[in-house]
Amino acid sequence: MPTDAHSVPLVRGLLRQALEHLAVPQTVIEEIVLALTEACANVVDHVHDQEAYQVEVSIDDELCRISVLDQGEGFDPGSVQTGGQPTDAERGRGLILMNALVDRLQFVQDDDGHHRVTFEKRLVPQQPHLRLLQS
Repeated sequence: MPTDAHSVPLVRGLLRQALEHLAVPQTVIEEIVLALTEACANVVDHVHDQEAYQVEVSIDDELCRISVLDQGEGFDPGSVQTGGQPTDAERGRGLILMNALVDRLQFVQDDDGHHRVTFEKRLVPQQPHLRLLQS
């Protein structure tokens, strides 16, 4: 994808259509799409020297896994608090939001120099287990 603001709605729309086609619950779709928007917006906002970034999506019956790859400078995700307010009010809010929306969030620098944010979201909300009581 090109690193411009027009790429974000395009990839977001493609993912939304795929998830709707698979009859994923609307609340889950909204959470996944918002997390993807934040991941892509971070690349567009912070990777100025690169012409493109890559989005990989894998969907099966239970899980949606998304990776956003770029060749930017990267950052230390540990420098951003994920449980409350960011240390710098202007930065880190997207990471906090992503962490709250998805089931698993990971930041990695690949051996080839790419920076990768990968997140996973279950497609069916977890239901509490019910026990049948016998009298």
